[in-house]
Amino acid sequence: MKITIDKNVVELVPEKNEETSSLTALWRILLDCMGDNKMLNPIGEYIPEKQNLARFVIEGIPGGITKRSTEQHADADAAYYCAICNKYMNVKAGEELPLCCGKIMEFMD
Repeated sequence: MKITIDKNVVELVPEKNEETSSLTALWRILLDCMGDNKMLNPIGEYIPEKQNLARFVIEGIPGGITKRSTEQHADADAAYYCAICNKYMNVKAGEELPLCCGKIMEFMD
């Protein structure tokens, strides 16, 4: 995929059939001709030397189902968040810790 940036305009040019299909799917999710368009917001970090992956969340689209860990429990009432999708969850002392995006959510201090 070729990415070009000109001031406040970003152009994505697919270079493979799979990229064209993915960009078409993304376009259809973001664009709503009859309502509000969705925004794509960056989450986490993008450090190519660490992991050459950039993540974005689509506003207005619910994330995956949050499950609970059967092995770890909260020490006190606290808020937890997912660093991948930015979901927040309040957990009471003794409750199982929430799992989101494949890992245990992080404690917010």
